[in-house]
Amino acid sequence: MIKKMLLASGLISFVGFSHAETVKVYAAASLTNALTDIVEIYEKQHPQTDIVPVFGASSALAKQIEAGAKSDVFFSADVDWMNYLIKKQMIHAQQVKPLLSNQLVVISPKNLNISFKAQPNFNFAQAFKGRLCTGQMESVPVGKYAKQSLIKLNWLDSLKGRIVGTDDVRSALAFVERGECEVGIVYKTDALISQKVKIIGTFPQNSHHPIIYPMALTKQGEKNADAQQFNQFVHRNPQAKAIFVKYGFIVNP
Repeated sequence: MIKKMLLASGLISFVGFSHAETVKVYAAASLTNALTDIVEIYEKQHPQTDIVPVFGASSALAKQIEAGAKSDVFFSADVDWMNYLIKKQMIHAQQVKPLLSNQLVVISPKNLNISFKAQPNFNFAQAFKGRLCTGQMESVPVGKYAKQSLIKLNWLDSLKGRIVGTDDVRSALAFVERGECEVGIVYKTDALISQKVKIIGTFPQNSHHPIIYPMALTKQGEKNADAQQFNQFVHRNPQAKAIFVKYGFIVNP
């Protein structure tokens, strides 16, 4: 009987130990390539730690975290959804660091020649024939930024009925890659990873809110030493910074 109890006790402590070595990272879809590379490097240096990234729209990820999904780190593509989780008391405000910046660009398939000028007097709606893809404008960060820019340039009304709102920025990119949308509004970093699209223009930074990527430990992650260590690695390690720069992100000081 004593042996059985000791065995059970050992199993419980082992399961607890394994659990502590898993780090669940909820990250914006636009971070997929860069963060996957960073995780690969980190796990080689820390083979006892299993980093599990979950990629998607920041809006959807924030809602999942609010609903109680196991999460140690949230890496958002905008400040709004980070603030949302702070208000929901899932994240402490002091944990938040504005780690990266990005740019908002217009893309098309490589075989099309579509003109673009980021000026209110340019008739963007007549510059192309098909649809425009970007994230859902009421929730997905890239769509929110796109809407701000289209309003600023007084183009939104003329494009009504032609805008396709996608679940995340990578979905918008895929639509343009397949030619299902002639134009897309995505982040510069997404455009750079694709061999099938080209950047035809960049929206002025004053046409939308600053594109900031804040990162933070969740309240759950604060209790996970491995999550704390990974969080520090992403923030401070020169290898991590180099990967972000490689993919076109601007690393904030």
